[in-house]
Amino acid sequence: MPVLKIVTGADSPILRKKTKKVAKVTKEILKLLKDMQETTVAADGLGLAAPQVNRTERVCIVRMGSKLTPLINPDITYFSPEKESAEEGCLSLPNVWIQVPRSISIVVKYWDTKGKEQERMLKDIDARVVQHEVDHLEGKLILDYDHHPKPM
Repeated sequence: MPVLKIVTGADSPILRKKTKKVAKVTKEILKLLKDMQETTVAADGLGLAAPQVNRTERVCIVRMGSKLTPLINPDITYFSPEKESAEEGCLSLPNVWIQVPRSISIVVKYWDTKGKEQERMLKDIDARVVQHEVDHLEGKLILDYDHHPKPM
């Protein structure tokens, strides 16, 4: 399977577009998710959202624990009031690292690859990765958290 090309650059219009909900899980969506998973592994990333591979569907791949999990139509329904700031990078913004405050725990609802609704409570790094990828699905980048990116 091909490894998809990752869109880079803060000025790339696709990275600023809000994604569209997936109506149903099709073979095309499953192929996209498989390709995105391989791309995430090849890029040594913690996650990847559809806009990062030039697509507009509301899907992403996130590392939860030790495995990569596809999320279809993810929606964060709870953000803990406790936040923690940590340095984040992004496959679409090479060599940019920014302190980003994120809720330390969240609840995310999503469809799995069979189209079944799932709900997970996540904390720490798993919660951070999901928040980062859902930001991508909303057209938001880590640059939006800080106006002073520091080069590596």
